[in-house]
Amino acid sequence: MQKNILIIEDEKIIQNILKAFLEDAGYRVTLADNGMAGIAAFHKSACDLVLLDIMMPKLDGYTVCEMIRNENDTPVILLTALDDEESQTKGFDLLADDYITKPFSMPLVLRRIEAVLRRTKNAAAANRNILTYRELQLDTENYKVFVAGQEIILTAREFEILRLFMENQGRVFTREQLLDIVWNYDYMGDAKIINTHIKNIRRKLGVECIETIRGVGYRIDKED
Repeated sequence: MQKNILIIEDEKIIQNILKAFLEDAGYRVTLADNGMAGIAAFHKSACDLVLLDIMMPKLDGYTVCEMIRNENDTPVILLTALDDEESQTKGFDLLADDYITKPFSMPLVLRRIEAVLRRTKNAAAANRNILTYRELQLDTENYKVFVAGQEIILTAREFEILRLFMENQGRVFTREQLLDIVWNYDYMGDAKIINTHIKNIRRKLGVECIETIRGVGYRIDKED
């Protein structure tokens, strides 16, 4: 899928050079020529990365970067003539992903964009394997459970029950539903076996997370 890069830059010549080079490399490009227009474009179009100048009218790049970071983790590369250590430190303190000083090489800019997008993709893939609820973390790839960073050993059934709750926070499951889903219709005994598994999970975790809905079943409630 074609990546969309938002360029927020007030110098038209640099805008045009970046746009032509990035489109030639296969990216879609959205342009904005000041900070206010940049924020508006950021909200309007789903972008995969922002190339952001610092010295701009209306809103400077630092302010724009801070506003973006207050909303999400879209990668931001600062592209600026400010090459002093203080300016670069301020950019990274605002959680910019990279800092490129002008004048710059377009092949270098492309490589830095590719590197940031690659890191973002890898981080997103890793995060998909981790389910969290308060101090509870569940690693679905390695079948591990942690409470406040300490590993807790669960049986395979206990792990699958806990994963089902964490993947569906707020949803109530009856005992029969848990048996059908976790046991895959292979268990023909008393549904009350679920009570024992829930009790063991609670005891091992040592934290309040699985709620009993009297007369219905169990759930992990959504976080506030």
